[in-house]
Amino acid sequence: MASLHPVQLVGAGPGAVDLLTLRAARALERATAVVHDGLVSDEIMALVPRAATRISVAKRRARHTLPQADIGALLVRLAVEGHRVVRLKGGDPFIFGRGGEEVAACEAAGVPVEVIPGISAAQGAAAATLMPLTHRDHASILSLVAGECRGLAEQDWTGLAGPGRTLVIYMGLAGAEAIADKLIADGLTPDTPVAIIERATQHSQRLFRTLLADLAGQIGRAGVTSPALIIIGAVARLGVPDTILTQIAEAAPCPIS
Repeated sequence: MASLHPVQLVGAGPGAVDLLTLRAARALERATAVVHDGLVSDEIMALVPRAATRISVAKRRARHTLPQADIGALLVRLAVEGHRVVRLKGGDPFIFGRGGEEVAACEAAGVPVEVIPGISAAQGAAAATLMPLTHRDHASILSLVAGECRGLAEQDWTGLAGPGRTLVIYMGLAGAEAIADKLIADGLTPDTPVAIIERATQHSQRLFRTLLADLAGQIGRAGVTSPALIIIGAVARLGVPDTILTQIAEAAPCPIS
């Protein structure tokens, strides 16, 4: 086992190819097997060597290509077969990327593992919209929450959002109405500012602003689809006007050469 190549859990970042870290790009160049999520952009997938084996384990609501335990077993099997394995994930492997479970699976099998961090979706969305997640005048506390996770209904979100705080919700589109109701029931006012950022850093990125009580309505009217983040708090009023976001998106990305 000691001679095996380590399985590399690689953060692909929010989508723009030039936001990959150098270490991530080098890992992709050397990969002979890439196990990837559905949220990894086409531009980043284009960096995968043509000869490399590509395996999609994309997860969608109520439909998983492979159960998580099987993904761990797949990574171990590919490594034992001698591959240079890259497990390619949107954002960062350790921020709602199930990286901890995959590290545990490799370690349990005696397979070496390395984590290459990526720019998180929250960081990418904030930068793409010039919307600071913390600000001396508006927010000194930042919370990241999974909107689709085990035991959501039983979780206490009291204090996660409110004056002086920013709440960023990942994977919250499908449960947006329930999330808004939960936050309001836990003490947040219905007129709390909200921003919804779809496909941040990519050419097709979109930004919508509304109030917490209208969160689900805005998502429905705009036809927002995954990947998207919901940012709740005073900072949601900051950043670029919605109308010029597309212009920034068209100017920003550039390929890695």
